[in-house]
Amino acid sequence: MIKGVLFDLDGTFADTAPDLAAALNHARASRNLPPLPLEVLRPQASHGSRGLLKAGFDIEPNHPDFEPLRDIFLDYYAKNICVHTQLFGDTAKLIDTLEQRGIKWGIVTNKPHRFTVPLMQALGYADQAACLISGDTCARAKPHPEPMLKACEIIGVTPAQCLYLGDDLRDMQAANASGMRGIIANFGYVTADATVENWKAHGSVDQPTELLRYLTL
Repeated sequence: MIKGVLFDLDGTFADTAPDLAAALNHARASRNLPPLPLEVLRPQASHGSRGLLKAGFDIEPNHPDFEPLRDIFLDYYAKNICVHTQLFGDTAKLIDTLEQRGIKWGIVTNKPHRFTVPLMQALGYADQAACLISGDTCARAKPHPEPMLKACEIIGVTPAQCLYLGDDLRDMQAANASGMRGIIANFGYVTADATVENWKAHGSVDQPTELLRYLTL
């Protein structure tokens, strides 16, 4: 019986792409570049500043402009972290159901702590989550299993008693490496060319509450 459900944050628990795209376009404006449409930037929202700066400026971390542009991007995002961000679909109903059933839930994300906590507070779920594991909580981030195992330690369940819902390959890699059942959030930022059949997931859902059918596996 499943006793814990863990969520990725960007692209799974919440649709953060609009605010991340706004921050990226703010950085582009600082270089007198026109804004990019949300549909172009949405697929990169799960890949943090590196993915978004690659999409917005075609630069990698070793480029001399990377750090200055990342600072502009992150500073803006920190101040506008939950302007347009909202929960995906019926996530609120899923959380209510989990809590009614006494199933603990939490967040395991690669998003840095400085953004994870304020965002969850703005969404109104920081105090309800049994754990908030950020990308810098542990020495290693996903796809390494360390953050997943840390979450299990905090909420007091074994990996075998956990489901992990995520929208990226590294989410399923982290779930498998830690001994959890990984479920793909098809409603998130899964790109059209993603070979999800190779992600070794235990299932997938098109809406958050569809996860409930996996609770008795």
